[in-house]
Amino acid sequence: MTNLITRQTLAELTQAAKDSPRLRKNLNFHTANDSACHRLLNALEPGTYIAPHRHLSVEKDETIIVMSGRFGVLLFDAQGSITETVVLSNSQENQDSLGITIPAGVFHSMVALESGSVFFESKAGPYAAFTEEEKAHWAPLEGDPACAAYLHHMMAQFDGSVQLTVRAAMPFR
Repeated sequence: MTNLITRQTLAELTQAAKDSPRLRKNLNFHTANDSACHRLLNALEPGTYIAPHRHLSVEKDETIIVMSGRFGVLLFDAQGSITETVVLSNSQENQDSLGITIPAGVFHSMVALESGSVFFESKAGPYAAFTEEEKAHWAPLEGDPACAAYLHHMMAQFDGSVQLTVRAAMPFR
């Protein structure tokens, strides 16, 4: 069966993210968590918190391509200092990048810079919960009350004018 990705697909996924307590929603194209390749659309709304993390498996480079909206990507060193920020957008009005491949082993996170932000993601499977070494010990985990302040810190690296309704207190999986 084929899967067409239409503007309606993006709109429906965006609405599901807005309705979600975590302000995000994904649409998987791979058949199971143990699939060798994970391909999905991921909708993020401003206010969602993705804890900085890394993928240690050498096969887990992560490729992200913006379908709609605008994202900020943050890369960190092992001590939590921000080493690079990148804005991803598919808007014709600016010179932002369309996508990024994050190498395995690099700590990273993303923030939604506008409502309606959806990206396509591809990385090697199978899904496995983060190990202690893959979690950023210097950043709060999802569900920690400190998430809101850390999210504001990450957003400040981009455009501080985004108004957030933080729903970061939900536990991850």
